[in-house]
Amino acid sequence: MKKIIVSVLVLLLLLFMASQLLIQREAVLNAVTFSLNIWQTNIFPSLFPFFVLSHLLIQYGFIEFVGELCKPMMYHLFRCKGECAFVLIMSLLSGFPSNAKYTRELYLKGILTAGEASKILMFTHFSNPLFILGTVSILFLNNKEVGLLILIGHYTANLVIGLLARNYYPTKEKLEPVSLKQAVLKMHEKRIHNSMSFGQVITNSLTSTIDTLLLILGVVTFFLIITTIVDQNIHLNSYHQSVLNGIFEMTQGLKYVSLLQIPLKFKATLSTMILSFGGFSVHVQMIGILSDTKIRYLPFFTARLLHAALASIFVFLIFDFWVTLL
Repeated sequence: MKKIIVSVLVLLLLLFMASQLLIQREAVLNAVTFSLNIWQTNIFPSLFPFFVLSHLLIQYGFIEFVGELCKPMMYHLFRCKGECAFVLIMSLLSGFPSNAKYTRELYLKGILTAGEASKILMFTHFSNPLFILGTVSILFLNNKEVGLLILIGHYTANLVIGLLARNYYPTKEKLEPVSLKQAVLKMHEKRIHNSMSFGQVITNSLTSTIDTLLLILGVVTFFLIITTIVDQNIHLNSYHQSVLNGIFEMTQGLKYVSLLQIPLKFKATLSTMILSFGGFSVHVQMIGILSDTKIRYLPFFTARLLHAALASIFVFLIFDFWVTLL
């Protein structure tokens, strides 16, 4: 009986959404246009080159190379395999949800177990630095210095989570001395054993990248439509509306926060919280990328709650000193 009730409720919800698409068609069309603009001007340019490059690097031995060189750092700090440094480095440069894509690659290649992959996802959830320093700081908050503070708080809190989770699925590999020669040999061995031609590698890289970016576009658009329907039917004050939108879709939430009539300190704190949580839109993107694996979502979700708390507290406490310093 309970399952029947759930089925009926799901159907009613879908019918309600369908009716809202017709009734609120102008607002929905604006949301779709906004999502396309975000994808075209922000997501695609920032992620496309990194996704293609990362695929090429994986095929030609960069994981083995950097894994050998970064063994001591990853082991002593995070109790992870050296190869996890690839996910950490590329995620720092490109931003989420790329960490899910890179982690999936290592998992499918058998380099990481499901538990180890769940662990690395916990502390590699970085927003694209250009998005923070450009879109958030200049376009939304109109303050470059505050954008840099948000970046530092966001990154620092993530690394703290990595330190706190170091004993969660710790690597059991024996730590050996770093050898540049060994790193080069491993990279070379990977390259010469690659059975695909360069043309095949490029084709696979482009196909995989486009598929992932289209998935991201679809998820962002879907969640923007949901937030639009919620905004049209639940009349909240601007503060609660911005927080709710940020929980569902990060970029729209950040935009609403920037329009609030509150001190810059609180705007920066709220923006950091939304950025570090990522919004359910980003979470669903990650789940979609990892859908063919056994990597768990719950550790990632728990880490995002902690990340949002730590990063926003850091920004709130340091804000006054930071503004005075600069």
